[in-house]
Amino acid sequence: MRAGSALASESKPRMRAFGWFMLLMAIALAAVALFAYPAWTLLHPHFDFPFHRIAERLGMVALLVGFVALARRLGLADRASLGYGLPRRAFLRELLVGLLVGVATMVAVVAAMGALGLLDWTAAATLGPVALLQLLGARLLSGLAVALIEETFLRGAMYTAIERESGARAAVLLTALLYAATHFFGKVRIPAEQVTPFSGLALLGESLQALAHPAAIADAFLALMAVGVVLALVRRATGNIAACLGLHAGWVWVMLVVHELAAPRRAAPLGFLLSRFDGFVGWLVLAWTLALAVPVWRFFQRRAARPA
Repeated sequence: MRAGSALASESKPRMRAFGWFMLLMAIALAAVALFAYPAWTLLHPHFDFPFHRIAERLGMVALLVGFVALARRLGLADRASLGYGLPRRAFLRELLVGLLVGVATMVAVVAAMGALGLLDWTAAATLGPVALLQLLGARLLSGLAVALIEETFLRGAMYTAIERESGARAAVLLTALLYAATHFFGKVRIPAEQVTPFSGLALLGESLQALAHPAAIADAFLALMAVGVVLALVRRATGNIAACLGLHAGWVWVMLVVHELAAPRRAAPLGFLLSRFDGFVGWLVLAWTLALAVPVWRFFQRRAARPA
């Protein structure tokens, strides 16, 4: 019986790696709740930093320090484990291809939104050519920065750790789940005159309010979950995060630009296709992502299978 029990327990996928990453996230959030106010009292008399900005930077530092320690503990502190195993030239080439595919596919869904009367482009008419170029450049840098951080953490280290321990299916689903959930951390502002010793806890609680109402974010959550699955499948097919970085950056780039140039027309007959959460990622994006999932995966799978 003991041998049978041991064999059964060994056959079950272990989730210790996922647990470690969840613990890391919890520690970063706890750092915000516990240390944001002490940090603010030290910095605010000398620098005019808003409370939420100090709290965000504190959480990022805690996450970074914990990530470095966790990567070493789980044997992830090497280029291949973090998703950077390709030679530099090949990595940059695949990143660029991913960026072009990401931009093209997101522009297509934006065109569909426009054709369905879901976007109001009034703001775009007031923007001159120079301002538009500046906007495009700034949002490209933002998209690359977001993609670099999230892909290194999720499809790099976290994917590798879970895949080694529990297999590719668990790695795809769990990284996609966390990817979707982290997009619902709301931005909260607390004026300086209202900051108290409990403001860190209040900031954290209000930041997580959206997750307390799942029905209100179901469309956006499912769409982001689907996007996370596609990115993880590309990671699985290619063995690195180069294409994931490009796809992610391209999607974010177009979204950020559209947020600046257009407003959602929630009262339109098909307005329900846009999320109430951010006015963009909703049922339409979910349908488009599901339609693209297999073609995008196969495209990068074929590229990865080609001789160097």
